Amino acid sequence: MAAWLLKTEPDVFSWDDLVARGAAGEPWTGVRNHQAKGFLAAMSPGDVALIYHTGAEKRVMGLAEVIRAAYPDPTDPTGAFVCVDVKAQEPLKRPVALGVLKAQAALAGMMLVRAPRLSVQPVTDEEFAVVMTCAADIETGR
Repeated sequence: MAAWLLKTEPDVFSWDDLVARGAAGEPWTGVRNHQAKGFLAAMSPGDVALIYHTGAEKRVMGLAEVIRAAYPDPTDPTGAFVCVDVKAQEPLKRPVALGVLKAQAALAGMMLVRAPRLSVQPVTDEEFAVVMTCAADIETGR
């Protein structure tokens, strides 16, 4: 099982919108970057994804599961891009802000810290564990 980070504008499609889709999930469409397309193509059913709100919020909101491997993005008239289907698994105990992530020395190499504009990113097992620790560490806010 691999881990990923999927970025979304919460005023367009939020964590709550994904939760509302239920078990049917939602196609993760609209990605128009070739590097991100490659990451989508590498996803497999059962992979986990951190759902990250961009814009003013800049925080990881919850966990989703990839439920369908890459297929042609129906919103792409050129046919060059792909999408995957994802469904919400669970919200984080505490959403984790980008500033908290940047403060973690162990995340200095995380793509979100190094290349924050990319909308689909791989997350290593170690990075995933640190994010989950940050989400659970309510007392220190790490």
